[in-house]
Amino acid sequence: MSKPLSGRNILLVEDEMMLVMLIESMLDDLGSQSVSAAANVRQGLDLIDGQVFDAAMLDVNLNGETSFPVADALAARGIPFVFSSGYGIDGLTERFRDRPVLKKPFQYEELAGMFERLFA
Repeated sequence: MSKPLSGRNILLVEDEMMLVMLIESMLDDLGSQSVSAAANVRQGLDLIDGQVFDAAMLDVNLNGETSFPVADALAARGIPFVFSSGYGIDGLTERFRDRPVLKKPFQYEELAGMFERLFA
């Protein structure tokens, strides 16, 4: 099985704890070295300031706030990321329409394929 995240450190910004646990498990199966989770924008920005990440996955809607400030910080550092949203690309503002989006709910194979393309 492909391990596109082999040895990589991943930032996960997601506010639903059950999804955090599920996605962390998937990312571990994909070979990630570590997964650091944040439940809101402030936590995400603090993690970016304190750690080095190879990639990130951002839930667009975090309990009423968008993850766009985290996306801006990642983009400024050249860190690839993927959004996840129940709205798909329609949940994104125009400036992020070129970024990959996983529409919730997604399957393991979709997540794996997304990260394979991110690092291709």
